[in-house]
Amino acid sequence: MLRNTDSSYGWAAIALHWLMALAVFGLFGLGLYMVDLTYYDPWYRDSLALHKSIGVLLALVWTLRLLWRLLNPTPRDLSGSRVQALGAHAAHVLLYAMMLALFVSGYLISTADGRAIEVFNWFSVPSTLTGDNQEDLAGMVHEWLAWGLIALVALHALAALKHHFVDRDATLKRMITVIKQEQKP
Repeated sequence: MLRNTDSSYGWAAIALHWLMALAVFGLFGLGLYMVDLTYYDPWYRDSLALHKSIGVLLALVWTLRLLWRLLNPTPRDLSGSRVQALGAHAAHVLLYAMMLALFVSGYLISTADGRAIEVFNWFSVPSTLTGDNQEDLAGMVHEWLAWGLIALVALHALAALKHHFVDRDATLKRMITVIKQEQKP
């Protein structure tokens, strides 16, 4: 089952979810590593290029995932609580918004000097905006957003675990594997 149904996520949504999760954690870890490198460290430029390239690709996957989400039904909430469903929806919207803001701030950091972003030497993203203190201001915003996103992702994971172990519903299971719908007689 490629597409979502009323009761389960399809393989495309599941794959995009976990691909993005891995990329977010990887970029966060790489970002933490990069800030301690000195200009003369051999990995200084390579880690930065890797971070930028993966960030641009993640922005493309984010766009694909958002389109997929808009074109597919979202499985119904299993909790039955309207407040919990609204909270989950708000958290998802905030996750998407924070990632978008991270992409924009990363772009502003990377292009502040007027140079394009080279993505694994496959293609480049041109520099369109430059300004005074752009790199510093965008860098500060990027760092705070990264920490905020990781905190929100942790809350998201805790909510999934709560559904699994406390509520004992299929919320977590349906994001790990496709749950087959029961056939109606």
